[in-house]
Amino acid sequence: MRKPRTLARTALAAGAVMVLAACGGNPTASPAAGDAVGTEASGPTEAEQLYEEIAGLSGQERRDRLVELAAEENGLNLYTSMNADMVDAVTEAFEDEFDIEPSVYRAGSETVLQRVLQEQDAGFPGNDVVETNATELMALQQEDVMAQCASPERIQEVPEAGQYEDWVATRFNLFAPSWNTDIISDPPEVWEDLADPKYDGQLALELGDYDWYMALTNYWLDQGKTQEEVDQLWADIVDGAKVVKGHTVMAELMSAGQYGLASSNYTYIVEAAKAAGAPLETQPYVNPIIARPNGGSCMKTAENPATAMLFMDWLLTEGQEVLAAAEATPSTAEVEAELIAVDGQKLLDEGSEWSQRYDAGEPGRPLPAPPQTKE
Repeated sequence: MRKPRTLARTALAAGAVMVLAACGGNPTASPAAGDAVGTEASGPTEAEQLYEEIAGLSGQERRDRLVELAAEENGLNLYTSMNADMVDAVTEAFEDEFDIEPSVYRAGSETVLQRVLQEQDAGFPGNDVVETNATELMALQQEDVMAQCASPERIQEVPEAGQYEDWVATRFNLFAPSWNTDIISDPPEVWEDLADPKYDGQLALELGDYDWYMALTNYWLDQGKTQEEVDQLWADIVDGAKVVKGHTVMAELMSAGQYGLASSNYTYIVEAAKAAGAPLETQPYVNPIIARPNGGSCMKTAENPATAMLFMDWLLTEGQEVLAAAEATPSTAEVEAELIAVDGQKLLDEGSEWSQRYDAGEPGRPLPAPPQTKE
């Protein structure tokens, strides 16, 4: 029986055809487009059977068997929202290690999700592996199209905040305050410090960081603050703050002295700018760091399941060093701070509401308009 569309699938279906047309891909062109695959097939798929077969292997025996099986397959089809430099570094290192050149579709996380859902509806097994943001992975988990395929040994090395039923975190985006050391001599020590009037005119918020807003709000409530106290903190943070669109732009403008303090930039962006000579700092970290998992999984419909497993195992071992060199925060890296994960399921279920509240400048004040930039 065909599964009913979930809310996530229904909401995204309308835009999927336009996305795929823009990418030049037509999944229904496959001769197998009408075949039942994934959740429409009865019983486990061939890919799932292989995942189950390999699950009992570990260590070098597992690696050797996957390399042997991958040699009989036809490469790897990877869909990801990694930035261009990162995905190039990862795929080149994987190819160097195994002489397998991945075929990559790279786009924003929402577009990756749309493509996967549209192809699954069309019965087209377009990708073997998906690697993207937690919210989109939770939507795919809800659709029951992925299968956990990474080595249990590797999964255990990932913090609990990055372990999920059908996927595992490969990297984290860490939200933390950062500052221009030429402007700010007394950076915040706790998140509540962002509400201090001394930062009025010097504090910047990122336009789309409602996931950070949701996680920090819930953290404060869990710590015993009342809703009224949390609302007042946000009102004081918004008061006098500037708004910037884009985390990279946030770091660039702060480097140029347009403001002194950024509320929630990604630490890897700040560290990269600092390494390039920008007068920026993000440590000592304000505790806890808000962590948004980015992760990966194999598809139940993978046409190259052994290569998919090999890639996920590699990405959680040698690939972690490649991610670190590309300025990402590997999911197995030790971070000298408490991590609070963005709740992917909550964000999937309530994201629209949190986005609207953040846009409104909770509790009810509109956020200042982002600065206008010349074309």
